[in-house]
Amino acid sequence: MKTLKNGELWYDTQGNVIHAHGGCMLKKDGYYYWYGENRNDDNYISCYRSADLREWEFRRHILTTHSPVSKSRVKASLTLVNEKGGKVNLERPKVLYNAATKKYVLWVHYENGENYREAACAVATCDVPDGDFVYHGHFNPFGYMSRDCTLFQEEDGTAYFISAARDNADLHIYRLQEDYLNIDSLVNRLWQGEYREAPAVFQRNGTYYMLTSFCTGWKPNQGKYGTAESMDGKWSILKEFGDETTFHTQPAFVMPIGSPDNREFLYISDRWDEEDYNHSSYVFLKLTFDAEGGLHLEYDENAPLDVEGRPEGERN
Repeated sequence: MKTLKNGELWYDTQGNVIHAHGGCMLKKDGYYYWYGENRNDDNYISCYRSADLREWEFRRHILTTHSPVSKSRVKASLTLVNEKGGKVNLERPKVLYNAATKKYVLWVHYENGENYREAACAVATCDVPDGDFVYHGHFNPFGYMSRDCTLFQEEDGTAYFISAARDNADLHIYRLQEDYLNIDSLVNRLWQGEYREAPAVFQRNGTYYMLTSFCTGWKPNQGKYGTAESMDGKWSILKEFGDETTFHTQPAFVMPIGSPDNREFLYISDRWDEEDYNHSSYVFLKLTFDAEGGLHLEYDENAPLDVEGRPEGERN
């Protein structure tokens, strides 16, 4: 059985380096679909799939500089290149399936490719998990800055977009409209002035967890997490997890796997190489919990991929 070593470059079934940074996974018809950032050539977001989390087949660059664009009811800029004709930045892509519209909906952090003053979010959709996504443009939710971001979906289909605001000083939680194409309301502002980024959200035994990192550019730092009884409720003071560099990682997302009675949680993260972005790698680790619900993370050189089951987040 193939073993993936944490912190090493991972390759797809064609022998090419996997480019899926800051991303997420969904499961559909027996396959895990892994979406992530790809900065090479004209690519923005790439998609891979696997039946076992070990062997990853490249499917498509789902967003590129040449992707189709379409207006939505939200007034947004549809540009996928900047004013100089260069690439923009699309970072931390997250995808949810909307059972009502039967659409796969992607939200992502948008910058203009020259500086980080745009601080916007962008939306794209597709009828299938690994097709050509249609880009619907970027905008600032309620006029706020929006940088590192993630999505979270409740069992009833209610979805939230979480992003760093106010030059990363705060984290905002927005509830999405029913079709996931626009913001419904700003329901929470968290940890003002604590400068958290790279949010990753999951729910366990009725408690919501949000993992974050501090803002130190490409350099790793001490990971922290908070908990709450609801997304729009009161969140706890941040607590540390992992070591002082979170084992040289930054959170990308947390994937719940298994049945409700036997659920495990995988911490999916990036190990950035500030000297060579294309040499950045991945670290998968298992999260554990104490009797009080405290979260713990220990390092293992091997990615813990001996887990089976259906990831939470598939609603189809």
